[in-house]
Amino acid sequence: METVTMLPRTELLRRAVELGPVLRANAQASEQRRRLSDEMLEALGGSGLLRMRVPRRYGGYESDMRTVTEVLAELARGDGSTAWTASVWLISSWMVGLFPDAVRDEVFADPDVRISGILSPGAVAMPTDGGYLVNGKWSFNTGAQQSDWNVNAAVRPTPDGQHEPVMVLIPMSDLQVIDDWHTAGMGASGSVTTVANDVFVPAERVLPIGPVIGGVHPLQQDPAAPMWRAPFMPIACTSVGATVYGLAIAARDAFLDRLPGRKITYTDYAEQSAAPLTHLQVAGAAIGVDEAGFHVLRTADLIDAKAVSGEPWSLDERARARLDLGAVCLRTKEVVDVLAGASGGSSLYTSVPIQRIERDIKALNLHAIMHPDTNFELYGRLTCGLPSNTQYL
Repeated sequence: METVTMLPRTELLRRAVELGPVLRANAQASEQRRRLSDEMLEALGGSGLLRMRVPRRYGGYESDMRTVTEVLAELARGDGSTAWTASVWLISSWMVGLFPDAVRDEVFADPDVRISGILSPGAVAMPTDGGYLVNGKWSFNTGAQQSDWNVNAAVRPTPDGQHEPVMVLIPMSDLQVIDDWHTAGMGASGSVTTVANDVFVPAERVLPIGPVIGGVHPLQQDPAAPMWRAPFMPIACTSVGATVYGLAIAARDAFLDRLPGRKITYTDYAEQSAAPLTHLQVAGAAIGVDEAGFHVLRTADLIDAKAVSGEPWSLDERARARLDLGAVCLRTKEVVDVLAGASGGSSLYTSVPIQRIERDIKALNLHAIMHPDTNFELYGRLTCGLPSNTQYL
């Protein structure tokens, strides 16, 4: 067991920047493979960035949310699927940090461990001697094939005949994988389906999810650590929103990289960069990128500030985290739509990054927790005085 000093944000960002060329070079091949390339995995693991949400006592960094957000956005500039997969691994590591010491000792024996996870309860955990028998399946299980553990949501029966949501921590070797990830976006994320058939899960590897969602973690083993002083949903929303924000920056980068020397066919513009339309498109994209950054970084900074002050989260603040995530997704999609539309017919080639960025953004805007309309409706509902219609706040 190794306690380390928290690495400064500048160092972790430097490592993320250094990964950029590897991610860009492997992005197309990874998409065709439908999971991250071995070179990407090796580079990501070697960077230590997956330790950002691992407890310090196990060699992790317990990085603050602003650092995590900026690092994930930088990874997304290289490849959206890599950043998305890393965000899932970081969120899941944070979740496992709430389990009892014996569980954490086992899982974090390797501080670079990869843990995937699903928050939607797709299985039933039935009590048995010493634990539970789990049966069910989880779709969209990002990075599962390249993970060591899965921490997934299930429901277990309660004495009053109802069901309680729980998180079950299962070694990947105990799960069946259905290789069904054939998609138009986020192709390299390997978000396959996993299946549990009568999988025994010891009682200590089952965690009630209600307190985690509510930000009251009775099993939190490091109460002095700021990293766990927040409800789950703002943390998750900010982590995945960072990938979307980074893709907006990537779209801007990709468009400007191809701009020199390009003309607008069937017009008198020998240089696309000379067209007033292009000037308006580039300026509008710059504003959209800034707006996306504002929304995701606002939530990240709020998480960090409240972690230090210990001030409780209001319902409005929790709903605003969902609102900010929806705004990040919407603004980024607008940016990418404009820049992809201005990239010309040659951008249809799979070797041109903007077409992959456009498909990745479209896929993320369809994610149930990220869909702008869903998040806007939720915030508006609460603002109008109606009760929440979701547990996921």
